[in-house]
Amino acid sequence: MADSSSDTDQNVELWRIKNLIKRLQDARGNGTSMISLIIPPKDQIARVSKMLGDELGTASNIKNRVNRLSVLGAITSTQQRLKLYNKVPDNGLVVYCGTIMTDEGKEKKVNIDFEPFRPINTSLYLCDNKFHTEPLQELLESSDKFGFIVMDGHGTLFGMLTGNTRHVLHKFTVDLPKKHGRGGQSAVRFARLRVEKRHNYVRKVAEMATQMFIQGDKPNVTGLILAGSADFKTVLSESDLFDVRLQPLIIQLVDVSYGGEAGFNQAIELAAESLGNVKFIREKKVIQAFFEEIAQDSGKFIYGMKDTLACLEAGAVKTLIVWETLELERYQMRNTATEEEKELFLTPEQVRDQSNFLDKTTGVELEVVDNLSVVEWMANNYKQWGCELEFVTDKSPEGSQFCKGFGGVGGILRYKPAFLEYDESSESDEDDFM
Repeated sequence: MADSSSDTDQNVELWRIKNLIKRLQDARGNGTSMISLIIPPKDQIARVSKMLGDELGTASNIKNRVNRLSVLGAITSTQQRLKLYNKVPDNGLVVYCGTIMTDEGKEKKVNIDFEPFRPINTSLYLCDNKFHTEPLQELLESSDKFGFIVMDGHGTLFGMLTGNTRHVLHKFTVDLPKKHGRGGQSAVRFARLRVEKRHNYVRKVAEMATQMFIQGDKPNVTGLILAGSADFKTVLSESDLFDVRLQPLIIQLVDVSYGGEAGFNQAIELAAESLGNVKFIREKKVIQAFFEEIAQDSGKFIYGMKDTLACLEAGAVKTLIVWETLELERYQMRNTATEEEKELFLTPEQVRDQSNFLDKTTGVELEVVDNLSVVEWMANNYKQWGCELEFVTDKSPEGSQFCKGFGGVGGILRYKPAFLEYDESSESDEDDFM
């Protein structure tokens, strides 16, 4: 559960960075008043503050008055943000400050500062008419670790691949007897010894795999690739000796022409497509689990915004599934006359219809207390509901069916809530009456 929770947290952080990059890329300013500042982990706040002080002096010489005031304001805002930190956080610091133009043509101040969820080893200071998000793209690159076992009749190599970095964890050689027809009356004994040595070899590799890829009673890799030139990899994958915690992580069996490091390099090339599809496979498994609950008519599934929200508040949702580009806004509204508050979930078309912002009975205009996209709201609150959050896309057939056919919001339940059973019985009573 802890491992699953950390995966969920990382997926949410990735979504947040992706969403932030999109918003920053769309923003445009008037003049060069948009500051992009990235400080790597081991840098000093004092050095950056001094550099901004020097920039402030230089900016005061800008001839255009409007541009000068905008730039000076942005630099001052950035300095104020830095005062919130005594030292650079462990993963570095990202700051975006400036004045952007809204769709209505109005100016709006933007101040964003955060510590990335992963170390960012880039130093950047730019003052431009746009925010520079190129270094943030590095955070979106996969940090998944993949284990490799390259096994043949001469020995075995254990390796790990993280991003573009590969390293050998351990390797050993083995001397196995060859098949031959000699031996006369002892041929059966030789054959038995050969089978026994091969079995012991597979046992050793299985034990070493547990040492290499299991840490703290759980796997330390996202997936495993078994490679080799003979049938050893197949025997290992099907063997009872192979750790049951590693069995489900096997992504692919790869035939390579060599052993050792040359085989490791070849295995990485041949498995490249499978490794790239890991997130795609994870998404597919989540949606398939959702569809299986529907096929079994277990009642442990939910879809649609209203019913999903009711199940979330009841604590019944085990896995919340959301389309990552769902176009639905959550508005927290207040009636100023009665002080009554309510929440609305509106599509972009409904947002443009002003009647949705009026009280249906009195016609009083409702005050907007809070407004967030539903996806961001769920990313902020999923832990309070005690569930895992999975983002899906519409790029696979299953994903497209979930996003288009089920409204892009749903979940797998821990149990079937009583109010759902009541709804179903009410519907069946109505059918009987008809």
